[in-house]
Formats: sequence, C-alpha cells, structure tokens
Amino acid sequence: MPQQSSALTLSPPRPAPPTPPAHDRPPRYRRWRGAGREVGIHYAVFLLTAVLVLAPVVPILYQSLRDRPLYEGGGAFVLDNYVRLFTEAGFGHTVVNTLFFAVLTTLFALAIAVPMAVLLTRTRFPGARLFAQVVRWPIYLSPLVLAFGWIVMYGPAGFVSAALHNTIGVVPWDLYSLPGMAFVEAVAQAPIAYLFCANALVSSDASLEQAARVCGAKPTRVLRSTVLPMLRPPVLYASLLIFGTAVETLSIPLILGEPNDIEMFSSFLYVHGMEALRPDYGLLGAASTLILAATVCLSLLQIRLLKHAQRYVSVRGKATRRGTLDIGAWRWLGFGFVALYLGFGVLLPMAALVLRAFSRFLSPLISPFSTLTLDNFRLIFAYEPYTQSITNSLVVALTGAAAVTLLGALVVLTARRSRFRLGRWLEVLALSPQAIPGLIIGIGLFWAIALAPSPISAAQGTLAAVVIAFGIRALPSAFGSISPAVLQLGQELDNAARVAGADWWRTVTRVLLRLIAPALVASFLLIWVQMIREYAPAMFLAGSDSQVIGTTAVELWTQGETGSVAALSTIQIAVTVVAAGLVNLFVKEKKGAPHA
Repeated sequence: MPQQSSALTLSPPRPAPPTPPAHDRPPRYRRWRGAGREVGIHYAVFLLTAVLVLAPVVPILYQSLRDRPLYEGGGAFVLDNYVRLFTEAGFGHTVVNTLFFAVLTTLFALAIAVPMAVLLTRTRFPGARLFAQVVRWPIYLSPLVLAFGWIVMYGPAGFVSAALHNTIGVVPWDLYSLPGMAFVEAVAQAPIAYLFCANALVSSDASLEQAARVCGAKPTRVLRSTVLPMLRPPVLYASLLIFGTAVETLSIPLILGEPNDIEMFSSFLYVHGMEALRPDYGLLGAASTLILAATVCLSLLQIRLLKHAQRYVSVRGKATRRGTLDIGAWRWLGFGFVALYLGFGVLLPMAALVLRAFSRFLSPLISPFSTLTLDNFRLIFAYEPYTQSITNSLVVALTGAAAVTLLGALVVLTARRSRFRLGRWLEVLALSPQAIPGLIIGIGLFWAIALAPSPISAAQGTLAAVVIAFGIRALPSAFGSISPAVLQLGQELDNAARVAGADWWRTVTRVLLRLIAPALVASFLLIWVQMIREYAPAMFLAGSDSQVIGTTAVELWTQGETGSVAALSTIQIAVTVVAAGLVNLFVKEKKGAPHA
C-alpha cells in the first residue's frame, strides 16, 4: 500500500473579490440618530403645508375675539364682535341674501348642466363633440369677465335689453336682482356640474341601460329611470361645490348687487374692509369666522353624504360597450336648449365684451362698426399701473404655478409613497384650503404678515404675498391633479430602487418625479389658468405696485371706465385661451401616453 503523507496539503489562498467601481457602489447616506434624511424632508413638508394653511385662519379666529385690532397692544377677549355683527351691522339680512343667492345659483346651474351632460354623452346628439368642448369655456374665464359681458348684453342699457324693450315695451329680467345675479353666477358655474356628470356617465358601464332596453323600456324611460339615478353622487358633489362657491363669490355681488344695495357675505367683507375709512377689524374677524365655519360645515356634509356613494357604482371589472340612445324628435328640443345656453349665455356676452373693447361706446341705436377704435387698448398700455397689472398677473401665475406644483408633488409623494406617520394629516391639510374662501385667505394673510417678524412683514403689499395667497387657494388643485398619476405607479418601482440602495429621497428624484413628469406639466398649466383668473385674495393683499388684472378691472368698473374694463378683460381672455389650449394639448398627450 502506498504510504500517505502525514503533511497537510494547504490550498492556495483565494483572491479577494474585485472592488466595484465607484459609480456601481450602493450610495451611502448619513443618518442622524438612526433616521434617514427623508424624515427631515417629511417633517419640513408637513410644517410648511401647515403654516401655509393655518396662517390665514388663526389670525381671523383670534381677531374675532379681541376688542381691538391685533396690531394694537393690550386688549381683552370678548364676544361683542359677534353681538354687533347681528345688531348694528345687520348681518342677519346679509345671511338671508347669501343663502337665497346660493340656493338659486345651485338650482339654476343644475338645471342647465344635468340635461346637457345626459344629452351630450348618452344620446345621439348633433355635433355632440363640438358642443362638449364649447361647454367648458366658462371654466377658463373669471366670473368677473363673464359678468361684464352680461351687463353689456342684458343690462338695463344692453343690446338685447334695448332691442326687446323697443319690440315689446318691457324687459322681463333684471340682472341687478337676486334671481338675475344667481342666473349669471349659474352660467359661470354650470360647466363644473357638467364635467362631474359627464365624466360619471362616460366612465360608467352601459349594461344597465341595455338591460332596460331588453325589458322593453323606451329611450326616454331609460334616461329617466336608469341614467339619472346614477348621477346622484356627482350631482350631490357638484351641488355642494357650487353652493360653497356661490357663498364666497365676490365678483357678482360686487358688480351686480352693490348698485341695488344687495349685500352678501363677500361684499359685506369688501365694504367693511376695503371701502371703509376706518375698518372695524373685530367685525371683519367675526364675519370671516362665520363664513369659514359655514364652508367647513359644507365640506363635512359633502364627505358624510358621499360616504355611501358606492351604492351607485356602475363601473365593474367587465364592462360592455357604451352606445347612445335615439330619443327621436326630442333631440332637436335638446339641441335648442344647449344652443340657447351656449349662444346667449356664453358666446354672445363674450363677443359683446370683445366688441366693447374695440369701440368707443355701444348703443343699439348706432352700428357698432361705426365706432370702432383702439383707444381702449391704448389707454391700457399707455398707463403704467394698468400695464403693470397684466405683467403682475403673468408673474404671479408663472411663479405660483411652479411653486405650487413642486409643493403639491412633494405633498402627494410624502402622503402616498412614504411611511410618514402624519401622512394622512398632511393630505387633510393640503385639501383643506378648498373650504377657505379667497377673501378670508386675503384678510387672514394680511394680519398674519403684518404681525410676523421683520423679514416676513416686509412682504406686505408685495407680489410675494399675492403669490402665497393664490398658492394656498391652488394647493388642493395641485394635489388632485398629481395624486392620480402617483397612484398609477406600481410599488415595485420603489422596491427596486430600495434594493439598489437608494433611500426615499433618491427614489423620488431619480424615479418617481421623472415618471409623473406629464402630470406635473398638466398640473402647472391648470394652476396657471386658475391663478391668472384669481383676484379675490389680492383685494386685501395687493399694494399699489402689486395689482393684478382682476383687481384693476374692479377698480376701473367702479370708476365707470367700461371700455378699459372690456379691453383688460379681452386681454385676459386671450391669455387664458392660449393657456387653455396648452392644457388641452398636454392632457391629450398624457392620456395617450402608456402607463408605467
């Protein structure tokens, strides 16, 4: 037998694994007390959102309980402001006017929007696609602009009013009454209800309608018994939204209500705040608190009423092809209804406003083409404050839309794609400004900035204050437009980035933000449109060098410069049309893009 060696055979040492290049190594992040940098980012986003939302609310609540202005030292907590509000100031009559106006506006808007949504989406309607686009136009216009156009056509000296008076000897309407004011506001708000109802009908399953047809139901019976009941959730949501908007609106009460001494919530704040020689800040605080409480209650009511909306769900996993119903000769009656609303309610007032901008005056007795001129536009561009208001509006809209889109994206990603323990409260904070009227944001920020330390108080009366106020108003829109795009992204994208060693912030900047870029662009354009037509908070915040188009138009109207108002409004329409076209373009591209 061969002898075995007693010496142990040693294997050669294994070579060390090669060191990966620096660009392939997992990133390392500094941690403070075991917490990553995303913790600081989450809390910073939460605190910034909380400060922006609560800044205009807290001073109002505090001022309503003080016996002197906040900028004066001393003072005591009292309830006299609320007592004087309903005794000396006669606020009870204001409440009645506001409620009546809001109810009428809601009823008129629904009476216009619901039939239009059913006709244009569920029936064989001539030119349905074209009409569906035109119906949306008032969304891009400020109610202030639309009110000016209505006065030119249907006011006491308007074209249609004068022609009708010469024909039948009487004008059957009065714009300067509560029903007239409510109808003008309803024309501006009807597209909102239309979109809610139309989107619900387009996305719903048509199997219920087909089942009704199989059972022998006629098209009109199908619409009445099957389609309309399914619209209860969007109608309810739109009703509360329109009612809340009517409660806080300023343009219609100021332009149409003030000449007849019809006072409502918003005009009460304007008259006792902006136009008063010595504003009663305690009274303003008490009135603002009540308006804020009313809008918050409306939001809570909306949440409660829509809690059981799943009873009306008609979109299931297996859908059937949606068809249109042939309602026979009724479609021509519907065609006349839609054409009447668009022609006399939207297109004719807009055309009259543009025509007034290019004429010295408008009168039914003289051909408008004989008075054509560019003097109204020359006045706007020759007077520096008017030109500056246009520039200010563009600057506010651009900077505000960029800032709000960025903040909205961070809020959505923190609330929906992180483990932040306060994520749910962050979402509530981001959506809560939709329950705060614009005037109250302006009043509250005015006091908050005035009481802030010197670096912040220097923003009083500047464009920075206007941008902040408009941004607070637009934050819910940013959250609502970005959130669906984030929810469409699969969680495996985050997991893959984490496996590769990326923390939350690196995942957001390198992966998520790039994937939701189309949604960010669409959000930017939508917020830009919203800000270019906004003006209510600026009524209390803007200084002499920080006026915007809306505040300048109100000032010109009070001075009787109707031609300049029409020219300024026409410029706003032109700018908004360009922005609206970009919005539609990017929204279409977003819909056609493949989902990640």
